[in-house]
Amino acid sequence: MTGQLHRVDVTVLPAGWNRVEPEIAGNWSPTLSPDGRHMAYVSDRGGAPAVWVQPVDSELTFRVDTGPEPVSAVAWSSGGGWLACRTAPGGAPRQEVWLVRPDGSDLHQVAGFGDDTADDMRWLPGRPVLALTENLTSAILIDVTAETRTVVARGDLLSLLDVDPAGRFALLRYGPRGAREIMLRDLSTGTEKPVTRGEKAVFSPGGGCVYALSQDGEFPALIRMAGDAVEVLASGGEVEDFTITADGRTAAVLFNVRGGESEAALIDLDHDGDRGPKPVSPLPGPVVGGLAWSFDAATLAFTAEGPGRPHGVWIWRRETGEMRAVSAAPASPEAVHPTLEVVTAHDGLTLTGWLFRPGTPGPHPTVLWFHGGPEAQERPGHGPLFQSLVARGIAVFAPNVRGSSGFGRAFVEADNGARRYDAIEDVRSCVTFLRESGIAGRVGIMGRSYGGYLTLAALTAFPDLFTVGVDICGMSDFDSFYRHTEPWIAAAAVSKYGHPVHDAGLLRDLSPLHRLDRLRAPLLIVHGENDSNVPVIEAERVVASLTERGHPHRYLFFPGEGHELLHRSARAEFLRVTLDWLSFYLTAE
Repeated sequence: MTGQLHRVDVTVLPAGWNRVEPEIAGNWSPTLSPDGRHMAYVSDRGGAPAVWVQPVDSELTFRVDTGPEPVSAVAWSSGGGWLACRTAPGGAPRQEVWLVRPDGSDLHQVAGFGDDTADDMRWLPGRPVLALTENLTSAILIDVTAETRTVVARGDLLSLLDVDPAGRFALLRYGPRGAREIMLRDLSTGTEKPVTRGEKAVFSPGGGCVYALSQDGEFPALIRMAGDAVEVLASGGEVEDFTITADGRTAAVLFNVRGGESEAALIDLDHDGDRGPKPVSPLPGPVVGGLAWSFDAATLAFTAEGPGRPHGVWIWRRETGEMRAVSAAPASPEAVHPTLEVVTAHDGLTLTGWLFRPGTPGPHPTVLWFHGGPEAQERPGHGPLFQSLVARGIAVFAPNVRGSSGFGRAFVEADNGARRYDAIEDVRSCVTFLRESGIAGRVGIMGRSYGGYLTLAALTAFPDLFTVGVDICGMSDFDSFYRHTEPWIAAAAVSKYGHPVHDAGLLRDLSPLHRLDRLRAPLLIVHGENDSNVPVIEAERVVASLTERGHPHRYLFFPGEGHELLHRSARAEFLRVTLDWLSFYLTAE
C-alpha cells in the first residue's frame, strides 16, 4: 500500500459544497457518517455512477473524485475518515476497491489489482479495518492505519463475511450458487464449525454470538447462534436482509412480501427486551434495500424505488420516526402501477408476475420480460422501459418463473439441471395465460442475462408464439459460456446449470444456439464489449448464425460497457432502439 503515512480513521468532511440542479437520476448504496449527519452514496447524475457526499438535511452535495471508472458501491468507515469505493473498470464484472477521504483526498487502490476482482467489502465495526474477498479464493483484511494487508484464509469459492473484534474467528462462506454454507473458522488453528446454509452472517459487536440469514429452511430466517444454541429472531416469510446496530442492541430487518414488495421492522436484540418486530413505516416506495445504520444507531439509511420513481436514498430517524429523502426524485404521477397476476404452470406449479397494462381495452400487443439470475426476482420497482412501452399501448408482463428468488427454497431450486426444461415451459404457460385472459394479442419476448438465455430458449422452443424478440447479454451456448466466462463465475454456476463436462449432453440440448434454424421472430441482440460474465462471444455467435441464414436481426453493441449498462447515455440509446424495435413489429398494421 502506498500513500500518506498515519492514515488515522477520524471524521473527515468536504470543505466546499455545491448545489446540484435537480434531475432524474438513480441513487443507491447509502452509507452514513458516524453521527448520521452526512450520507455518502452512488449516483449516476452527470452520466456515470460516482460517489457523492451530502448532509442529510441539505440539498448541497460534494462529488468525490474516485477516478474515471464507474462506481458500484461505497461504504463509510465507522471512524468517519474513509470511504471504501468499489469500482467496475470498463463496466465489466471485474471490480476494484479504492480508499479515499470523504473530502476527495488520498485516493489509493487496495484490492482488485491486475486481473483480480474484489468483492464483499465491509468495514469491521469500530475498527479501521476493511474486510473483502478477491477472486472467491482469498479472504483479506486491510488495516488502514497500520497500512497492512493480510490474507486470513484461502479456499475455493470462498467469501469473507466478518471477523470478530478480537481477531480470533472469521465467518466464511463457501460453495456455488444456491448451495452456500457459512462456517466459523478459528484463525489460529484453521478448524471450522458449520453455522448455517446461507449468504450473510456477522458477529455481534462484542463477538459473543453470530447473526445470520439462514437458508436451512424453506424460507430465509434471521437467526442468532451463541455456542451451540440457535435462536430464530425473524421468520414467517421471506426475510431478505438485516443490519445490526454498532451497540448490538437492535436489528433492522427487511421482509419480501406480496410477490416482491418490501416491509421493514426493528427487532430488539437485548435478552430481556421485547422481541416483537416494530414496523418502520410508511415506506416511501414498494421496494426497499441497502439498509445501513449510522454508527451511533440513531439513523437508518436505505434505498427506495417504485413505478415512475428511480432508486432514491432515504433516512429514517429512530427517535422521531421521521422519514426523509436525502436524494430522491419524486414519483411520476403518470406512472402505471402493475398488478400481481397468478399463472398456473403446465405441471400445476403456481407462478406470479407483474402486469403493466395500458388504459385502453385489450387485447394489447404484449411484451414478456424475464429477469436475470435466475436467482433474482421481478419486483414492482422503477422500469423506464416498461413505462415507455405502456405509453405506446404495449402491455408488459414480467413473471417470476421457477428458479426465481422470493418464493422459497424449493422454488429457487426447481430449475436446476434438467429441470430447466420446466422453466422454459413456464414461458409458454405465461403466453397461454395472457391470451386466455384477453390481455395479449401479438406477443414479444425479451430478457437480460439469464433472461436473455430464456428468451433465446423460448424463441427456438416455441417459434410460433412470438412476433419479435430481444436478447440482452444472454447465454446462447453453455459450452462457450463455461469456456469464456470468469473462472469463479463458471465454478459457481455448476450447481445451477450443470457440469460442463459431466453434463455436456444436457447443456448442449439446452443451448439455443444449436436450434437457431427454428427461429421465426426478428431478433434484436444487445451486448457490452467488456462483459466477462456472459462474454460477448455469446452474442457474436448468434449474430453470425442469423447473418448466414439471412434472418432479420439487429446487433446493438456497446463499447466500453460490461454486463450492465452503467452510463446513462448507453441506457438512453438502448431504450430508444428497443422501443422502436418492439413497436415496429408489435404495433405495425
